[in-house]
This record gives sequence, C-alpha cells and structure tokens, in this order.
Amino acid sequence: MATTATASAPAAAASAATAPAATAASASATSPPPYVPVSQWYADRSVFVTGGTGFMGKVLVEKLLRSCPGISNIYLLMRPKRGQDVSARLTELLSSPLFETLRRERPHELNKIVPIQGDVTEPELGISASDQKLLISTVSVVFHSAATVKFDEALKLSVTINMLGTKRLVELCQGMMKLEALIHVSTAYCNCDRTEVAEVIYPPPYEPKHIIQCMEWMGDDLIQAVTPRLLGGRPNTYTFTKAMAEKMLLDEAGDLPVAIVRPSIVLSSLREPVEGWVDNWNGPTGIIAAVGKGFFRSMLCHGAKVADLVPVDIVINLMIAAAWRTGTTPRSTNGIAVYNCATGMQNPITWKEFVDNSLFFVRKHPLSNMLWYPDGQMHTSWLLNRVSTTALHMVPALALDAAARLTGRKPYMGRVQANLDKAARCLEYFSTQQWRFCDDNVRRLDAQLSPADRATFPFDVKQINWPAYIENYVLGIRQFIFKEHPSSEAKCRRQLNK
Repeated sequence: MATTATASAPAAAASAATAPAATAASASATSPPPYVPVSQWYADRSVFVTGGTGFMGKVLVEKLLRSCPGISNIYLLMRPKRGQDVSARLTELLSSPLFETLRRERPHELNKIVPIQGDVTEPELGISASDQKLLISTVSVVFHSAATVKFDEALKLSVTINMLGTKRLVELCQGMMKLEALIHVSTAYCNCDRTEVAEVIYPPPYEPKHIIQCMEWMGDDLIQAVTPRLLGGRPNTYTFTKAMAEKMLLDEAGDLPVAIVRPSIVLSSLREPVEGWVDNWNGPTGIIAAVGKGFFRSMLCHGAKVADLVPVDIVINLMIAAAWRTGTTPRSTNGIAVYNCATGMQNPITWKEFVDNSLFFVRKHPLSNMLWYPDGQMHTSWLLNRVSTTALHMVPALALDAAARLTGRKPYMGRVQANLDKAARCLEYFSTQQWRFCDDNVRRLDAQLSPADRATFPFDVKQINWPAYIENYVLGIRQFIFKEHPSSEAKCRRQLNK
C-alpha cells in the first residue's frame, strides 16, 4: 500500500501541475480578442471614399484626419467639374471652413488626401488602370456615400448613380487584397412604405438587375411614363433606388465585409468640427433659410408627428465605428449588418417643436435684407395650405417682380418661390407621416465602445439638446450659408424691429 501511495504521488502532482495550464489554454482559446481602440485600428490603413466632396463626405474626411492621426492615406473619388481638374477641386475643398482646425493645428494631415479621378456614372467608376491598381493593393476601408440625393431626379440617372455606381464599387472592392470594411451609406427612408423599419434588408418589389436592364433599353419617355408605377408606395426615385441598392449589395457582395448605415434627415453638425456647420440647402435647411428671410410662411406639416432629424457628425461617428466593428469581428452568418441612424426612438422632437424653435432663433439671430418679418404656419389641410401659399408666397413674389421690372431690375422672386414650393412639396411626404426606425444595432455598437472611444466618436442621440442644437443650426445657416458675420446681428435686429 505504501509503495502504491508513493508511486501515485508524482502522478497526482503532475496532474495537478498540468490542470491549471490546460484550463488557462482553454480560457485563452475562448476569450475575446483584446480591445483595439478605434483610432489605433485605423492606424497605417488607407481609406477610399466616394462622395467625399458632398456634405457628409467632407465631414467624414475631416473627422478621420483629426481623430485618427495614424491613418495612412484617404483616397477621394472626384470628377473634374466646372473646368477644374481634381487637384484644383481638392484645393478648393480644403479651403472650406470645415478644415480650419486642421489647417491651423496639423496642416500636414491634409497631405494624406489623395484625389482619384473618376465618376460613378462611368464603367469601372471611370478610374484609370493605374489608380485601380493603387486602390486594389493599398485600401483597407471603403466608405461609399456617393449618391444623387435629389428627390425628383429622373429615374434613369438615379439608377445609374445609386444602383449601378454601387454595383461598380462592389466589383472594385472584390479585388482589394486588404479590404476589411465596406460601409454603404443608405437612408432610413428607403423603406418608407413601412411604418416600422427594423435593421434588416427588406426584399424590394423588383429585382435590382431587372430595373438596371430596363433602364438600358427603355427610352426616356417610356421610363418617365412607368416611373410612378415602379415607385409604388415610395414618394421619389431617391428612396426607391436606395432600397434597390441595398438588395443588390446583399446579392452581389459575396464574402465582402459590408455594413449599411441608414441616416434619417441629416442636418448641421452637433459639435464637430464646429457647432452648426452646414453647407447646402437640402431638406429643411433651405426652408428655414427662406423663413429667416421672411418670404416663406406656410407649409403642409403635421406638427404632432416626430421629425426624425440627425446631426451630420453623429452619422459620421457611427460610420467610422461601424467600419471598426466590421473590421474587428468575424463576418456574421446572418448577412449584412444594418444601422438605423435616427433620433425618433431615443430622443424625439416633433415638427411643431422644430418649427417653433427655428422661428424663435431666426428672430433672435436675424438675417440681413429680410423682405418680411420671419413667421409661418403649419397646415394639415392641403387646400388651406395652397390658399396660404398663393396669398403669402406667390402674390407678394409677383408684386415684387412687377416692381423690379418697373425700376429696370431683374425679377427673381417668382423663380425663388417656385423653387421653394418644389422643395416644400418634396418635404411634405416626410412632414405629414411618422416612422419607427428601430436602432438596436446602433445601441449595441455604442455599448461595445470603450469610454474613451465613446467620447471621441459619440453617436448616442440622447446627448442632443434640441433647443441648443437648433440655435446653432440657425447660426450655422447664417454664417456658412449666407456668409454673415456675427457682428452684423445688431444691424439686422434693427431691421427686424422695423
């Protein structure tokens, strides 16, 4: 017995010694990989951006350069425009107030932006063979935000840009040897035929390839005739082609690491790079600007409905984090991850609250050369709204144009009001209905970030203080759209009082 006990002791000791090692090995095999901070993940990686000269694209490029200093290069797909080559367009882009902080504090970062001549409407995106080779061998992350956002765009052109452009980009990405993330920018309203929109890709009414084929053989007159029938429950070609593009991605992306970000109505920046930055007239911005000038005073709008508005920097931070998430985790067998970037579920604001705040702040920070006191009404009746727009928009415009002709000046108010009426009609669909954009994936992604990354790349919409945000939005319209210096407010306020 003693011999047996003595002999078993070394074995027991050996077993005891190896058990912790085996347990540790097992734990190591099942433990998640170490957390890689977002900016560190972008270090030494090159990024390709389509739509980089657009409103969202500019903010994306600026944020990547400022918050991910280790990034290698940012390649921007650009086309010559208005007699400018891509180098001249890049110089103009970088002179924007948006890049002022970088120009002042870290100008060398701007040298990382490399223009790539191309056009999403052309085969192979119009990119030369040498530039394709460069992108294929170096790019790790792609952000696809190029699109026509005109709601009333002809269907054929909308298909060419929003669908064929996406298809051509996917074909380019399939050859990229280092690709770790492709982020496609869609819209929350691509499924506006549903009242509740989950973070999934819904089957569209037609196969995308069939729509593309139809555009190839149909004449313009026939396309125009069938467009309303093709759109079905969607209000415009933009939402229709964006829905088609999502399904096409699902069909053709294969093993590519793809994610989709769907913003709702994108407005000025919340904080970065400056509060209230905005540089286009799209959506509510043109309407608010016209209200501030005093010549837009009536709109069809259901004030109690939720206005799903989102600041541009919130969207951009989510896009950057979505690429990080896509590149640091194995691709899900459930398909493409979708992120609904909207505010209605967590921090809603109604149209009435938005309009009332906007009116208050355009009076607090008045614009120069107002034609009338800034005011306005929302109507739920189409007929009452038409009567109001005729009396308050078109009649004064015709009178002002008549006066201009009599004094030898060029009339313009009739044309301005026609354009505003067109913009208001495009917005009516969204200001008279309401949707629930589920954002569970967005919340989960936010929870996965470290506190430091959550502070650097914030996209939690609960942080938005709507009155303060709308005041900065109005100030942004004043400064960046109308180029009015803050010092002019006193003079403008005297005119407002008159």
